[in-house]
Amino acid sequence: MQIKDFFSKEGKEITARGWVSNKRTGKGLVFIILRDGSGFAQCVVNEGEVGSQVFSDAQSLTMESSIEVSGKVVSDERQVGGFELHVSDMKVISIADEYPISKKSHGVDFLTDKRHLWLRSKRQWAIMRIRNQIIYAIHNFFQKEEFVQMDAPLFTGNACEGTSDLFETEYFDQTAYLTQSGQLYGEAMAMAMGKIYTFGPTFRAEKSRTRRHLTEFWMIEPEMAFYDNDMNMDLIETMMISILKDVLANCKAEFEIIERDTTKLENAMKKFPRLSYDEAVAVLRGEKDVNGENAITSLENDQKDAEARTLEVNREIDEREEKIAAPGIKKGERNFNQNKVDQLKNEIKGLEEDLRNIPQWIKSAKEFKHGNDFGGSDETVLTRLYDSPIMVYNWPHAIKAFYMKRDADNPELAKGVDVLAPEGYGEIVGGGERETDKALLTEKIKEHKLPMKEFEWYLDLRRYGSVPHAGFGLGLERLVAWICKLPHVRESIPFPRWYGRLFP
Repeated sequence: MQIKDFFSKEGKEITARGWVSNKRTGKGLVFIILRDGSGFAQCVVNEGEVGSQVFSDAQSLTMESSIEVSGKVVSDERQVGGFELHVSDMKVISIADEYPISKKSHGVDFLTDKRHLWLRSKRQWAIMRIRNQIIYAIHNFFQKEEFVQMDAPLFTGNACEGTSDLFETEYFDQTAYLTQSGQLYGEAMAMAMGKIYTFGPTFRAEKSRTRRHLTEFWMIEPEMAFYDNDMNMDLIETMMISILKDVLANCKAEFEIIERDTTKLENAMKKFPRLSYDEAVAVLRGEKDVNGENAITSLENDQKDAEARTLEVNREIDEREEKIAAPGIKKGERNFNQNKVDQLKNEIKGLEEDLRNIPQWIKSAKEFKHGNDFGGSDETVLTRLYDSPIMVYNWPHAIKAFYMKRDADNPELAKGVDVLAPEGYGEIVGGGERETDKALLTEKIKEHKLPMKEFEWYLDLRRYGSVPHAGFGLGLERLVAWICKLPHVRESIPFPRWYGRLFP
């Protein structure tokens, strides 16, 4: 039986299999936290209720040993899931070697090196469960909206987002690239099916180690015939709210484990503010307020708060470390103070990062040049003023992809949209209306110095029954990172790949 189903078996004898996530012993008792992939449960082994061999085996268990336990499911609201198992029998499947990931704090590099084991931790388990629910919610949304799921090739001869960050590979006697996006193929499929979406891996050879970048990630890319950019934005908003509703309804326990403040997500389930690029630049540079709040002033106030909090936290650390060093301190009090010191030192790391970043953010925002694309820090500054995702539209055509449709009233603008997540997470969706004029599209392909021969098939879509159409790309890992409020996108995927990281 799976742990997630314990609630339906109260008072009954069951058998479960799994791994020892944690273990502690008391007088005549062994408390085992069992995990089986579906959840976690405490199993109580009482020396007076099991044979001597079973009790001895329970005492000898190591972290991540695999076992089979039988016993009665007993209600206990203090325990995870509200139930525990009173063990009547136990079989050891495998005793694990000393587990390299202990209870003590480990650095991110060490944990990433041990990613194949780190995935077993409670926090990573919860993140992956939330990721799974997000994926389910995405498929569910598009299927209900009568989209057809299609698949774009991973090997391609076309550069979709530019030629500077392509992974090149030999393809028999030709040169091929790992796909940057399935969008061009999505357009072709939309001309056949009406409304389609693809869901697959994407590759960008970006030599970046920022908290937002991976070289391999998953993209959801819908394309819709007879859509303009306003319809496109409406669809994005409806999809995002649908995903949030689904995940909030089905991942309550997981959000508790990762200590995510879900009120932030609940507040995001409303109409997303829509800003033109010009308006967004004005907000970023502090020339326009949002609900009475100014981007630059807000940052300056946050810097002052961080400075004051740093002094306060350092003072408390000193006081608690004096208590720890005091002669005769009891073990429980020492452990309590040490845990608190560890928490405060982690807080200091975050405050120090803020004090490094905020002055740079202020400088970058004040000096932002109209016509440039937003960088990561610009998106952070902009989104801190909102409690829901925002949509930025009507971008300078010069900084958008070659296939983006120009505004009929102002050819300098592209009918594109970027969706920026709140809480500083930045871009999670990019899309827009596609160019339908073959002559203009040909001109843009030449401007971007792309090989015309390889794009003849794409131009065919404009030769044979071209219609208005639009679409977007949603980055799964960035969405997971925002919903889970992760410090780095690498925690949002089972085995992350970024510049310099190929193993495990």
